[in-house]
Amino acid sequence: AECVSGCVCPEGLFDDGKGGCVEEKDCPCIHNNQWYSPGQKITVDCNTCTCQKGVWSCTEDVCYGTCTIYGSGHYITFDGKFYDFDGSCEYVATQDFCGDKNSGGSFSIITENVPCGTTGVTCSKAIKMFLGKTELKLENKDYKEIQRDVGDDVHYWNRTVGLYLVIEASNGVMLIWDKKTTVFIKLTPDYKGKVCGLCGNFDGKSNNDFTTRSGLQETNALKFGNSWKQSSMCPDVTQEIKPCDVKPHRKSWAEKECSIIRSEVFKICHSKVDPIPFYEACVHDACSCDSGGDCECFCSAVAAYAQECTKAQACVFWRTPDIC
Repeated sequence: AECVSGCVCPEGLFDDGKGGCVEEKDCPCIHNNQWYSPGQKITVDCNTCTCQKGVWSCTEDVCYGTCTIYGSGHYITFDGKFYDFDGSCEYVATQDFCGDKNSGGSFSIITENVPCGTTGVTCSKAIKMFLGKTELKLENKDYKEIQRDVGDDVHYWNRTVGLYLVIEASNGVMLIWDKKTTVFIKLTPDYKGKVCGLCGNFDGKSNNDFTTRSGLQETNALKFGNSWKQSSMCPDVTQEIKPCDVKPHRKSWAEKECSIIRSEVFKICHSKVDPIPFYEACVHDACSCDSGGDCECFCSAVAAYAQECTKAQACVFWRTPDIC
């Protein structure tokens, strides 16, 4: 909408927003505060957009959905809702056994959360992935396979990519694990609106992601999270933990370390992915990991932001010999 006709240009020409007058076919487009010439293409998610007469024209492919669980209880649902939940139990991260009790499903992913540090926050320690009759358990940097009697045959492959273990299944489910406290769950578009759990329902709307196991809409993250625990023996989470209030002496160190997310290093990404929730999550984690592994918690938090930046086409080289 930058390219408008007006009194600045002769009749039939348009102000190009840069002090020049151009014909309509030569109008540039703007995206994330950057200018693009007609015919230039950019990638947004899995779609390609082309600049035409000052307007973006995009392909409309449906993209993989990604849910992220990282650090001490941070969740980003398939539809992009960011929330915190610290429960010490096993929880359904996502599954397609939803709604009607008899509805068949092909997979379920469970996260086992345990306290990390002494403030009461929890981290994902182990992940169970049920694919038909195969159960995979990922913990202690490795995974093992258990065959069960019930279910279909679902084939899967595993590979290591950099720091990550990637498990890809024939039913369109992919799990990427950093062998510590970060897990990315990717689903093909076939699962849109057909999944449930802590990762939400993948229907493109984030305002209904807090749907409990019984199908009710919640506004409170704690009630929503509690409904997805696997065992009724685990206690419910009743209050949100604020580790920097519990450990005030760590707060300034945490804020200083995490400021990298808001610094020049990530400047290229700031207009594409809002750094504030990631910065706050980083401070939360840096305060809470007080029984060893504090650098690991900090690094995982920054890596989570870097990963979102990469998805938004902003590659940031932030690791140095001094940082992570």
